Amino acid sequence: MKIRNYFNNNKRKFNITLVILLVLFFFLSGLLLGRIWNISKLVTDGETGKVEISKVVDLYSKTRSSEVDFEQFWKLWNKVKEKYVDQPVNDVDLFYGAMKGLVGGLNDPYSIYFPPKKAEEFVKDLEGEFEGIGAEVGLRDNQLTIIAPLPESPAEKAGIKSGDKIYAIDGEETYNMELDLAVSKIRGPKGSEVKLTVSQDGLDELKEVVVVRDTINVPTVIWEMKDENIAYLRVSYFNGDTWERFDKAVKEIILQSPTGIILDMRSNPGGYLDTSVAVASEWVDKGVIVSEKFSDGQENQHRSLGSHRLSDIPTVVLVDGGSASGAEIVAGALQDYSVATVVGEKTFGKGSVQDFEILPDGSALKLTIARWYTPNGRQIDKEGIEPNVVLEKMFEINSEDEVTGKVDYRDFGIEKAMELLR
Repeated sequence: MKIRNYFNNNKRKFNITLVILLVLFFFLSGLLLGRIWNISKLVTDGETGKVEISKVVDLYSKTRSSEVDFEQFWKLWNKVKEKYVDQPVNDVDLFYGAMKGLVGGLNDPYSIYFPPKKAEEFVKDLEGEFEGIGAEVGLRDNQLTIIAPLPESPAEKAGIKSGDKIYAIDGEETYNMELDLAVSKIRGPKGSEVKLTVSQDGLDELKEVVVVRDTINVPTVIWEMKDENIAYLRVSYFNGDTWERFDKAVKEIILQSPTGIILDMRSNPGGYLDTSVAVASEWVDKGVIVSEKFSDGQENQHRSLGSHRLSDIPTVVLVDGGSASGAEIVAGALQDYSVATVVGEKTFGKGSVQDFEILPDGSALKLTIARWYTPNGRQIDKEGIEPNVVLEKMFEINSEDEVTGKVDYRDFGIEKAMELLR
């Protein structure tokens, strides 16, 4: 009898415990599902447009591990929603901010998440028209740096030079500032002003430069014939219309039967990979132009294509510290195949590959997925291209008209190129 009572009592205790546990389980499950539903509903009902949050929910449910506790994300989300001083909090802004922070955690200045409006602006930049100061900006040693001012741009006219470090934008310090944030502060409507605190030689030589923003139409390709029937071909950018303009210029140059070509890519910040490969292919009749190497060891080789119309014409390539990305691909390939002599300064060393993907809600992700290598296997990223002929000085100002501001200068790069091609 005592044994039976013992088992009966324990059975009742077990049943009560089981019921309590089941109630707790369903309560917590309902609470969690309700929280996720509320967040999803709030985000997709935001004022600035629809946002698919299902991927975030899937991430939460599928990637919980002992190493990363995604519960913290949701706790932080709710804490901000509940306690931030300015209510109500905009859920869409919060969502996009979290996405930017996720990509920012890579500590790669070239990997950027763009909310829809910023994504649209970035696409316009690649198409060759935007409003701003007309300068390519990058990060070097966590310091905002001018890669290159575009030809005839407000930045160039204001005296901004390749290699200038930007220490402040309208008085706000830029050290450790995110690249896309800095660009958004520099860019602005036509006719407005931005004050940049810049220096070539450190904090002791700071100067303030006021630049009036304008609509930037990038003149990607220009050319002219110089003395002794040498063609001067300037490629300032590799954007959406560069190939069409370059192809037209090559057709016109060939009709002149030039004895040599000067390919000027000084202060060319790069642009589209395919365009860079197509341009280099005009000199390289076969072989690899550039290799992409990925994190998993995979290698993608971009080989010469097209009709190679300039392959038999002696060529000098001009580069400087503002030559980056696609310009380095072209210079590196022509140098490795010995079809051109590279003259000038060591290039910038921006040799990583960014995949640009527009997401369903109009936002976009620019993500570094690989690095570039020249045909001989030289890494471009952080290394740059060393010229065959180094110039200590690229330009020298002879005079400047105080009324018009027009500068008369001596171009040592073109002088050296002409000397080598004679």
